[in-house]
Amino acid sequence: MRTYHCFWLLFWAGQPHQSFLTLLSKRTSGFPEKEKVLVLSGNSKKDFSRSKRSWMWNQFFLLEEYTGTDYQYVGKLHSDQDKGDGSLKYILSGDGAGDLFIINENTGDIQATKRLDREEKPVYILRAQAINRRTGRPVEPESEFIIKIHDINDNEPMFTKDVYNASIPEMSDVGTFVVQVTATDADDPTYGNSAKVVYSILQGQPYFSVESETGIIKTALLNMDRENREQYQVVIQAKDMGGQMGGLSGTTTVNITLTDVNDNPPRFPQSTYQFRAPESTPPDSPIGRIKANDADVDENAEIEYSITEGDGYDMFGITTDKDTQEGIITVKKALDFENKNLYILKVEATNTHVDPRFLYLGPFKDSATVRIQVEDVDEPPVFSRPAYIIEVKEDVPINSIIGTVTAQDPDAAKNPVKYSVDRHTDMDRVFNINSGNGSIFTSKPLDRETLLWHNVTVIAAEINNPKQSSRVPVFIKVLDVNDNAPEFPMFYETFVCENAKAEQLIQTLSAVDKDDSFSGHQFSFSLAPEAASSSNFTLQDNRDNTAGIFTRKTRYNRHEMSTYLLPVVISDNDYPIQSSTETVTIRVCACDHRGKMLSCNAEALIHPTGLSTGALVAILLCIIILLVTVVLFAALRRQRKKEPLIISKEDIRDNIVSYNDEGGGEEDTQAFDIGTLRNPEAIDDNKLRRDIVPETLFMPRRTAAARDNTDVRDFINQRLKENDTDPTAPPYDSLATYAYEGNGSVAESLSSLESVTTDGDQDYDYLSDWGPRFKKLADMYGTMDSDKDS
Repeated sequence: MRTYHCFWLLFWAGQPHQSFLTLLSKRTSGFPEKEKVLVLSGNSKKDFSRSKRSWMWNQFFLLEEYTGTDYQYVGKLHSDQDKGDGSLKYILSGDGAGDLFIINENTGDIQATKRLDREEKPVYILRAQAINRRTGRPVEPESEFIIKIHDINDNEPMFTKDVYNASIPEMSDVGTFVVQVTATDADDPTYGNSAKVVYSILQGQPYFSVESETGIIKTALLNMDRENREQYQVVIQAKDMGGQMGGLSGTTTVNITLTDVNDNPPRFPQSTYQFRAPESTPPDSPIGRIKANDADVDENAEIEYSITEGDGYDMFGITTDKDTQEGIITVKKALDFENKNLYILKVEATNTHVDPRFLYLGPFKDSATVRIQVEDVDEPPVFSRPAYIIEVKEDVPINSIIGTVTAQDPDAAKNPVKYSVDRHTDMDRVFNINSGNGSIFTSKPLDRETLLWHNVTVIAAEINNPKQSSRVPVFIKVLDVNDNAPEFPMFYETFVCENAKAEQLIQTLSAVDKDDSFSGHQFSFSLAPEAASSSNFTLQDNRDNTAGIFTRKTRYNRHEMSTYLLPVVISDNDYPIQSSTETVTIRVCACDHRGKMLSCNAEALIHPTGLSTGALVAILLCIIILLVTVVLFAALRRQRKKEPLIISKEDIRDNIVSYNDEGGGEEDTQAFDIGTLRNPEAIDDNKLRRDIVPETLFMPRRTAAARDNTDVRDFINQRLKENDTDPTAPPYDSLATYAYEGNGSVAESLSSLESVTTDGDQDYDYLSDWGPRFKKLADMYGTMDSDKDS
């Protein structure tokens, strides 16, 4: 019969024909334990056949935080196939196998090697198997068992926050919720009371209390006042084991702040305030501050001030300074010490945000008395009016009084006042004033047509204290009188045709008058008496302030009379009547048949075309001046002499010479004696430039001459230094060109700079060997040698 094998934790109890597993006790260090055996009884049939077996495991329990020095014993594995001969080998696998848990492969004993913490891992799942040591084959199928760590109370409760912050309104009722604290315990809540937490208050009584199971903090005292105490610190304890002795505990701090409510009315610290204000204080100026104290804060302490009664209700005002909550008393109207020098006000301070819950505490306002004493100051004179308007006719005589201003000293002393005119407002000094009585009179004639309004400022100053002065504007209006005669608005110049007919209108006249007329101007026109009978023209008054000029005869001759001057008398209708005589100029002109003017000049018939005599004279003078200028210029050019720029070939000063003729090319060798550059001693000491006129008589400064074997560069540097120190040197830049290639040239020099000033012999035959390009040069120098020989 096929059998199945299993592991047993075996306790041999002395029964030879029965095998069973039970828990065996084994004492390990620190913990009394029984050896754990899982019993599996065989089938007790008489034929002794073996029934199918399997693992019969319960949970193994192991205490955490083992503190012994030896390994902690867990249990024993045993198989019914184990004959005790060492042929079987026990193997353990799973959570912590080989590390936390080890097994004796021969005996099957399981031990824990380390200290275990349930809070880190509460359950370990392992697998056990027995194999044949020789073949390596399992003799029992692999089975699983559990090791569960038993909890001990090794963790104190921990609050979620180290410090809690909370706030409640002051004056709250008892039992008002403040805040809830929470603590957790890492121990096993299902095993004993290790994780059962109870809250209690260690500090903060009798003001606050805490619910033991929920951790809710509530108020425990009635009417807690923020003004007495604002901050509270409460210490809460959380203890496990249900609060029993031996339990672990933790604490936290709760900071509780009482927030403000409007439970305090404003109060003035004193019942009466006194201020002084000079009578010269301008309106809207502050004269003092008062403040009512309020124990509350923020908006609960905001105060509104007002004047409720008093004899200065309309003279003073009060506003609230939002930053300091002070009442600012200001002047609303001008003060007058002589009129009233003491004011008494009643000022009230009221909370702007009132809480209805605390109205029973009384009215949230307070009042105080304010006394304001007006001080006397030396005031300037005061005019009887803020401004004066005076009307005067423009024909008023000089030194006539046109008006009077009056000012008085408002002080009790009643100091005398003197008057004057601000000359910045009367630059022409048209008016003057009597300094004693303020009478204004004219000092120059007035003319309404020139200036209608005069704006004058009068100054009134105390005689004893001239600094105390005041000003008043005086507006003087000049009234019109009929003192201007009417006149033409423009200069009238018209014409009459030679072929004009009688009674023909040639011009319409109008008039203007500078004077005003309340009823409107009425002008009348007439010819002057001297021209009324003998005039060739007539004048007709249209009665609408216009008049027309008409011809009296049929034809006019411009050769007999080219221009007529017609005097016209214009009169107004005002009193006194003013009149003037104006002149109308009438020219006689040639006209076409339609009456269009062709010409009005009598000389036009004699000189129909051409220029006037003045124009012809001007043209002739211009021609004569132009001819004289040309002749003088030609004469000066013929007399100009051409002076040579260079006197001799020895003059080697650095110059830019401009020639107006073409050079002689290669054959021109006489322009400069370049050999002088190699012999500076040949220069005359007193040689002056000829291209410019010397401005001073300073003689050129001389430096040591260069030797014959000195290179041109040294020579040029020497000349440069010489010109820098020479006061007669030109104050401008000059350009000098030296055809010198310098010492050490491979091709040698082709110029005459290498020659000397002496007439020594020199052979130029080698030039013929250089080819056709130098033939011209060879012929030229060969010719010169032949001339010398001859």
